[in-house]
Amino acid sequence: MRRTPRGRRAREDRTVPQVVAHRGSSHDAAEHTLAAYVRALDEGAEGLECDVRLTADGHLVCVHDRDLRRTASTAGLVSTMNLAELDELDFSSWKSPWSGLDDEAPDRDPDDGKVLTLRKLLETVADYDRHVDLAIETKHPTRFGGLVERRLVETLSDFGWDGPGSPARVMSFSLNAVTRVRRLAPDLEVVLLVDKAHHWPVLRPVAGADWVIGPGIQALRDHPGLGRHLVKEGREIHVWTVNTADELQVCLDLGVTAVISDRPAYMLELLGG
Repeated sequence: MRRTPRGRRAREDRTVPQVVAHRGSSHDAAEHTLAAYVRALDEGAEGLECDVRLTADGHLVCVHDRDLRRTASTAGLVSTMNLAELDELDFSSWKSPWSGLDDEAPDRDPDDGKVLTLRKLLETVADYDRHVDLAIETKHPTRFGGLVERRLVETLSDFGWDGPGSPARVMSFSLNAVTRVRRLAPDLEVVLLVDKAHHWPVLRPVAGADWVIGPGIQALRDHPGLGRHLVKEGREIHVWTVNTADELQVCLDLGVTAVISDRPAYMLELLGG
């Protein structure tokens, strides 16, 4: 029988999709930094999306790329570095490299640009003055394999967020990762991400009946049949990464229940929020 957690039922009752901030309000602030997430919350984002990777000493950190060249100007690999080493790096200057020369730029708290642990993000959400969902993506392949999902479920358990009604859902492009999460936490909502339209016919027979499906907006635009098939099958759909009015309209036409965006404030404005 199809399970329907409380969080999902609330989204199905909505007339517009939930707006989820992709790596925080990452159009305007450095992705995965505390500043980006606080900005997204201040803008009214209803959910926060993050990618997690495991450090060499077993901490989950919010970092997208396996190496740090793009966001921290170093060739180091997240999986081979300890949290203390990552904590020495600047994860925000790449976004506004000339801000130090701008006399009118606001002073920046150095801590806002440090590596963000998942635990700190969960604490921020737990302490916020309204309900906020979390969409947590585990990245694969990784040298730690299934340990990533095990650590993630353990961390969610510390907050009491590994069962029915949890504000968190776990996403991955890896079928094995999603299956693993459902085995470790049977009542936790999961999202199977789909990058290419032609992947869905292969994934469809093995995707759980109550799994959310997360196609990319480009796949939906290039292959309209994908969206039609998902709707016909009664699948709940969460779409990434939706940043324009035209992209949002594609989602509205399909009746998706969540849009993941670099520009949460703009999406909320378009939706009349």
